[in-house]
Amino acid sequence: MPRSSKSSKAATASSNSVRRLVFVLGDQLDHASPLLKDLDPNHDLVCMAEVVEEATHVWCHKSRLVFFFSAMRHFAQELQERGLRVWYHSLTENAKQDQVHSLAEAVEWVSRNFKPQKIEILEPGDLRVHRQLKSIAAQIDTPVHFESDPHYYLTQAEFRTWAKDRAHFVLEHFYRFMRKRFQVLLDEDGGPVGGSWNYDSDNRKSFGKAGPGKISPTKDFALDSVTQDVIDMVESRFHNHPGTTVDFDLPVTRAEALAALRDFIAHRLPKFGEFQDAMWLGAEELNHSRLSPMLNVHLLNPREVVQAAIEALDLGKASLNSVEGFVRQILGWREFVRGIYWHFAPKYEALNFFNAHCELPKFYWDGETEMPCVADAMRLVRDKAYAHHIQRLMVLGLLAQLIGVDPYKFHLWHMAMYADAIDWVSLPNTLGMSQFGDGGIVGTKPYCASGAYIDRMSNYCGKCRYNPKEAVGPKACPFTTLYWDFLSRNLEQLKDNQRLKFQLSALEKKTPELLQQVRQEANELRRKWGVGTIQPTPSKSQ
Repeated sequence: MPRSSKSSKAATASSNSVRRLVFVLGDQLDHASPLLKDLDPNHDLVCMAEVVEEATHVWCHKSRLVFFFSAMRHFAQELQERGLRVWYHSLTENAKQDQVHSLAEAVEWVSRNFKPQKIEILEPGDLRVHRQLKSIAAQIDTPVHFESDPHYYLTQAEFRTWAKDRAHFVLEHFYRFMRKRFQVLLDEDGGPVGGSWNYDSDNRKSFGKAGPGKISPTKDFALDSVTQDVIDMVESRFHNHPGTTVDFDLPVTRAEALAALRDFIAHRLPKFGEFQDAMWLGAEELNHSRLSPMLNVHLLNPREVVQAAIEALDLGKASLNSVEGFVRQILGWREFVRGIYWHFAPKYEALNFFNAHCELPKFYWDGETEMPCVADAMRLVRDKAYAHHIQRLMVLGLLAQLIGVDPYKFHLWHMAMYADAIDWVSLPNTLGMSQFGDGGIVGTKPYCASGAYIDRMSNYCGKCRYNPKEAVGPKACPFTTLYWDFLSRNLEQLKDNQRLKFQLSALEKKTPELLQQVRQEANELRRKWGVGTIQPTPSKSQ
């Protein structure tokens, strides 16, 4: 029998008969879940399972594993302290002790051993898991009921209603719909507070030569025995996985998540807006929240996060552009990408607009590269399973797009390396927004740029041997070389995109000889990094 949690209320197969069996997934750690209401410990049972498949279906970062498993164990412990009966399958350092290896096996095991009258599960946030559980539900004798997850503002059905008959899915349109629907940041007349729906134009500042100054770091959380046990297990059993558990400090309980939220609102939200796109060598979170892992496993509810930001605005502790920009990420973008994920499933994951098939360079796993911007972003990914959104989009994502990396492989890398990666949020962000693999479903243009963008938004280039202004030659910036190569080889697919008009106009001014040299040097970079080469067919306009 799988190991159960150490508690007098831990369930065994010989426990009392089970009426309701609630199966809680690792990204559904919500004490307010409707499935946890009105449970009778004499007749009902909560089940949770750590399974090796969830640790190995992608090559998971060690800190990602620690975060999920520790948060799950703490949640199970808290349920037991509430008086509920809990069965918990934990991974140990000894693989031979595993009795179940996948979530589907776990559901089958509890059905067979506890013989409940019914099994209840919230809708999974991962299509792969959803398919597994639907399949096993059809095979076992116990009725399985899947209930909509109320954690999100919109149900999948409500998003489909919004999306019905739309030829284009524009975030700004969806965001305004959500603001009105949920009465967020509206004035007395129903218009946007401050007179504008979007203050993004105020939120694109760099730190300048003076740098970011003193910014309060994110709150540290000390390890307890539960987390230390998980770290020991991960280091032993998954020792060859990427990343490190050294200095692991993520919140793993509801109380810690709330403390992290309060810390962000007090210390970093006030400057979040104007500097949310800025980068600085050696920095970590800067003005960012790092709340997404706790949101994505439901330790935080998006409504309370949005409300906390609005209260800071009302109290004069944060500016409107900071609060609106932060709210847009939660109420707008987060809900938007979840809707896109399920609306286009399962076909979305196969989209590959540029027909890109290169591999990721090795430095996406170990961070060993001479490019300071990439090395610094990868330092955070390697050490913290984290990088803020501009490092993800306009350094690591940008480089992968310019190289021509297979967009789904980039998504799998993102799933492996970030503590906040859940399939529903990762896939549209990586394959769609970052790599433009969906051809414009979540974004109206590719987020492509040369090294000049990184130079403008950071101090990375001052420490680099490459020149962001040069596209060819020994000092050419790889981003700049690959940028012109990207535009050139994808011209036919991009020529009608009006948002790229300026960039494509600049491309037209490049001589055929220069573009040929760019292509050669771009392929030399790909060969150097061992990712394959690309031999495009020149367009007629070239």
